Parts: sequence; structure tokens; C-alpha cells
Amino acid sequence: VQLVETGGGLVLPGGSLRLSCAVSENIFATNIMAWYRQAPGKLREAVATITPGGNIFYGDFVQGRFTISRDNAKNTLDLQMNSLKPEDTAIYYCGAWVTTKWQWGQGTQVTVSS
Repeated sequence: VQLVETGGGLVLPGGSLRLSCAVSENIFATNIMAWYRQAPGKLREAVATITPGGNIFYGDFVQGRFTISRDNAKNTLDLQMNSLKPEDTAIYYCGAWVTTKWQWGQGTQVTVSS
């Protein structure tokens, strides 16, 4: 499966961004999908996860600011991010759990800075 993220960029603190992941196959009904992020010098961490059944989990740091969603017709996985903080600066990756491991897109840079 191929994953291509778009939507990153530079945003002011308190601003919003919407990330989108184009998925090459319709796997939402069978595969866990997620957004992860990795900041310089830090481990990759889970931002939001959605299961085939539609259960959603967010990292503790999200605190109601982000929303993950999927569009089965378009094969896209989105992440709406509001009230962004400088500490949200990272490369954001779209992931799909395939068989026994995560498959990742190339990532999209999100920079929150004034």
C-alpha cells in the first residue's frame, strides 16, 4: 500500500492545518490507520489512531485539538489540527498497519512558529 501525505506547512501558534493522506488501496475496513509524528531528536509518537471498526484514540498531548477522519469513497485519511502549539512542530506521517508492521508515507513537515 502506498501512502502520500499533503497539507503540512508553516503556521502561527494558535492556527490550524489539515493534513491529508492519500491511500492507494481501500484498506480502511481491514487495517488500523494512524497519524504519527517525529520531532528532531525525539522518538516517533502516535498522534491519532483509527481502527477498522471506527474506534479512535488520541495521544495525551492532543487534548481535544486534533480530529482524525477517513473518507472511504476517496481513500483518504485526514488530520484536522487546531490550536497548534510550537511543540507540535514535527514531521507528520500517515501509517497503515499491514500484516505485522507499520507502513509509512514520506511524511509532511509541520512547523508552528511566530
